[in-house]
Formats: sequence, structure tokens, C-alpha cells
Amino acid sequence: MTLTNKTPETKVESLFDQIADNYDGMNSLISLGNHKHWRKLVMQQLNVEPGSFAIDVCCGTGDWTIALAKAVGPSGQVVGLDFSEEMLKLADKKVRAAGLQDRVTLVKGDAMQLPYDDNHFDIATIGFGLRNVPDADQVLHEMSRVVHARGQVACLETSKPTNPVIKFGWRVYFDLVPLMAKVAVNKYQEYAYLQKTTAEFVSAQQLVEMFQNAGLVDVHYRPFTFGAAAFHWGMKS
Repeated sequence: MTLTNKTPETKVESLFDQIADNYDGMNSLISLGNHKHWRKLVMQQLNVEPGSFAIDVCCGTGDWTIALAKAVGPSGQVVGLDFSEEMLKLADKKVRAAGLQDRVTLVKGDAMQLPYDDNHFDIATIGFGLRNVPDADQVLHEMSRVVHARGQVACLETSKPTNPVIKFGWRVYFDLVPLMAKVAVNKYQEYAYLQKTTAEFVSAQQLVEMFQNAGLVDVHYRPFTFGAAAFHWGMKS
């Protein structure tokens, strides 16, 4: 196994349990509110059909899970899977508030070993979670495994701008993230970790190759906000 994140998984799980209550607010602060717009663009691109069966891996507090649930409609089903109990508690509150508990199942589980049979889902998504798993290649293989032939695998993740000027500004801004978290929610070390995983994660083009190595075809990616984030998607061959 080639580790893409060398922080022990138990430590990462504990970290997300600790920041769960502040996670949504800090996401909005760090992304300047752009993460909601990015997700809307992603859902438009995926064109999820009513009645689909989807899994949202590393679902966190459930925003993408809920977007998928609205798209699949009452005849579809969505599984939201995460290893953080505290994140799942918040996701459950959101799902109930949206009245979507009839089509959403929240599961505590490991993205590295999805507890589902081969060819089980129509679509598998992961949002801002791939850089936090021990082995991103393994997770992409698992996501590819559980979707059926011609099923979609999609990832929305922080990325690295390629323009030198934009890249410099991006680095300066993300270096400030732990200080912003310290002031806003008194969580310096936790967000120093998230800043580190953002800086160390693979490039958008490298992620294309990882998608292809996981058995996905017609792989594309779309950068958002000068490359600060990127949406990758592909289809199981």
C-alpha cells in the first residue's frame, strides 16, 4: 500500500470527531463560501437520474449526501458512509431536517474497505475526503468496485492552481488557514493538519491517472476557482 496520507487513520478519525461541530462553518470560511457553488456545478455535471442508488463516501456532515438524495427522488436510495461518529450525528440531523430519512442510510464504515458487494451502486461520490484517507488509490478502487458497469465515480477535492501567480496566492492563503481556525474556533492543530493534506495531495492530472488505474474510463476533470478545487469523474469500464 502506498500511503497518500501518512497520518494514522485513528488520529484522523479523532480529529474529525473534534472539529465536527465547527466543520460546516469553517468550510464556508476557508472556501469563501465557494464549496456550495462547486457542489451545485458538480451535481449538474453528474445528472443523477431519479431512482438511482448512490453511495457518498467520507460523507462528513452530509451535504453531498442530501444533494444526491434530492436528485434520486423517493424511488432512489443513498448511503452516506463515514468513519467519524460525530460527523454522522450531524449528518443525521440534516437528513431529518430535510425530511429525507426515507431514502438515506447513514453508515459508520471504512472507505478503504467498503462493506458492499461488487456492482452494487449506480454512482459513488467522495467530497473533500480523498486526501484524508490512508491510500487514495485503494479508495478509488473500492469506489470503482462497488459501482456497476457504466456506473459513475466522482470526486470533489481541493487542488493546486498551476498559474504561478495564483499558486503563490493560494499557498499564502492556505498557510493562514490554521490561524483563521485558531481565531474562529480555537482549533489550530486540527486545521494545520487539513492545510498540510491540502498542500501535499496529488495534482489534478495525477488524480486523472489514479482514476484510470482504478479501472475508470472517460475520465475528465474540471478546475474550480483558478484551480483551488477540482472535480474529477469517470465511468466504470
